[in-house]
Amino acid sequence: MSTLEEISLLASGLSNPYIEKWRSEGKSVVGFFCSYVPEEIIFAADMLPYRVRAVGCESTTMADVYMSQVNCSFSRACLEFAFDGRYDFLDGMVFVWSCDNLRRVYDILRELRPDDYRLLHFIDVPHKDTEAAVDRFADDLTAFKEEIEKTFGVEITEDKLRESINTYNETRSLLKKFYDLRCAENPSITGAEALKVVLAGTVIPKPEYNELLRTLLGELQNRTGITDYRARLVIAGGGGCDDPEYFQIMEDLGGLIVSDNICFGRRTFMEPVSNEGDLIRNLARAYLKRPSCPRMCLKLAERSGEIRDLVEQSKADGVVFQRIRYCDLWGGDQLDIKKKMREVGIPLLALEREYRLSATGQLKTRVQAFLEQLEE
Repeated sequence: MSTLEEISLLASGLSNPYIEKWRSEGKSVVGFFCSYVPEEIIFAADMLPYRVRAVGCESTTMADVYMSQVNCSFSRACLEFAFDGRYDFLDGMVFVWSCDNLRRVYDILRELRPDDYRLLHFIDVPHKDTEAAVDRFADDLTAFKEEIEKTFGVEITEDKLRESINTYNETRSLLKKFYDLRCAENPSITGAEALKVVLAGTVIPKPEYNELLRTLLGELQNRTGITDYRARLVIAGGGGCDDPEYFQIMEDLGGLIVSDNICFGRRTFMEPVSNEGDLIRNLARAYLKRPSCPRMCLKLAERSGEIRDLVEQSKADGVVFQRIRYCDLWGGDQLDIKKKMREVGIPLLALEREYRLSATGQLKTRVQAFLEQLEE
């Protein structure tokens, strides 16, 4: 089995052999819902940070009792899995105020299932990245660290935290090299495969993941480049974009995805963390200053500029902007991003979707029409 095949299997379900081995050694797994959660603090406590997804959710019968149909389908799918016990392998869950939908999931679990997890923690991430905001976020992260230590009876020393930061910085460096390969004229990996690689890193220990990445980078050097594509695409937009099959549909039609600006992609690894001085404050600053999502409302122009720059760097022909239905944050961003792309002459296709892959016929029709537009 190739390294890429092994990584692809890791991203295909909720659990995997690495998690099973981790738990068999008596270690804890802590789930988190947003890329603004500093995983380094969790890993420094010798616990496995696990990015929560709802892979394979077919219905939200129980979640719909407590959440409205106008709550996004990602949040309802996650709540459904929490209710039916599919997250029972998690010892804790960590939320941030990424959006009101996920905030409601936290509220519901806190009220109805307070004993399901040893740790149920909420981090109030600031909406700015000023020095005052960094100070406030650092205070919240200190409280988070202390809550972990108290709940699990561990000590997160400065040496452990620095070691964790160094491990995660290595991951960031390797993923940047991996993404650089995608900008080649004939990339050696598809967008769907690239998403699987990134997803695997959210569900296994980072030291093992780094080893897999190093091996994969070597193997990709000898892999035949992709030449039979009709257009190069950048994927941008909302959270919950964690299904490689969604990318595969576009690529089966001839659109090669060469980069992305999504929270299960490059936004998670572009900002390294300094390992000198006040480590908690370093984490606070790096996470606030990473490529932003719409919760950072004052950075709207910056996000449009990042997409424009990505198109230029990856020599893309157009942008596919996708968001989950009823996501107000990304819905607001979409208006400005469409306008800015039009001003600089970059074609953009806006897609609204549900978390669970559905209406594939309509998706294929719209992508096919967009590819024909790009070819013209």
